[in-house]
Amino acid sequence: MCASFRPSDKPGPAPGSRRSGSGGGPASGGGFGGGGQGSGRPATHGSRYERRPAPALDREGVAASLRRYLDVVVPAMHFDVYFKIEIPRGAGSAAAFGESAGNTVAPAEAEFESPDIIVDFAGPDGELLLERGAELLKALEHVALRSVRLDPQLHDRVRFDCANYRADRIAELKLSAQVAAQRVRETRVAFRFNPMPARERRIIHLVLKDQADVRTVSEGVGEERQLVIYAAGSK
Repeated sequence: MCASFRPSDKPGPAPGSRRSGSGGGPASGGGFGGGGQGSGRPATHGSRYERRPAPALDREGVAASLRRYLDVVVPAMHFDVYFKIEIPRGAGSAAAFGESAGNTVAPAEAEFESPDIIVDFAGPDGELLLERGAELLKALEHVALRSVRLDPQLHDRVRFDCANYRADRIAELKLSAQVAAQRVRETRVAFRFNPMPARERRIIHLVLKDQADVRTVSEGVGEERQLVIYAAGSK
C-alpha cells in the first residue's frame, strides 16, 4: 500500500533540538532554526517585537525528521497513499531522500516558490488530501512542521504537495491577481482577497510588483491577514 514506511520509527524532536518547558512548540525554544521571544510574530513598526533574521535551515536534518514522522502518521491515516521527500537541486545541497534524486522546481514556479524541501504525496487516495481546497494536505503540513519543531520563519521553505497542486494553485493566484488588478484600475475601488497564508500573499505581491497603477498591501493579523490591492495614489 504505502512506500517509504517504517512503523518502528517514532516521531519525536528533531535532531539537535531540545525540549523546553510546557507546550514544547517552536515558539517556546529549541528545534530547527531556534526559537525564542518574538518567533513567528508579525513585524510591527515601533512595537517592542522585532522580526529577527530567518535562521539557517538544516535541510538534511529536517527532511530526515519529516520522514520519521510521516512514516508513522501516514499509515495511521488508512489512506492508500505514499510519499517521497526531496531536496531540489540547487536548494543548498543536491542530496535527496527516497526516490527524489535529481528533481528540480519547474522554472515557471521558481520565481514564486523555491522550496528547500518538498514532501510529495501520490496514490489512489491522493485526491482525498486535496478536497476542500487541499484542507487535509495543508493540515498535515502544519502539524508535521510543528511536530519536528521547525522555526515558524522557515515553514514556507517546506512544501507539501500532491498531484501538482502547488503549481496549479500558483497559476490560479497569478490569474486572480491580474483580474483583481484590472478591476481596481477600472473602478478605483480597493479589492480585498480572503485571508491567505504568507506564501500565497507573496505570489500576488510578486505578480503585481511592476505594475505602477496599482499597489498591494497585506493587512490584518495572524490567520486573518489579507492582501489588498489599491489603485496607485489612493489612501
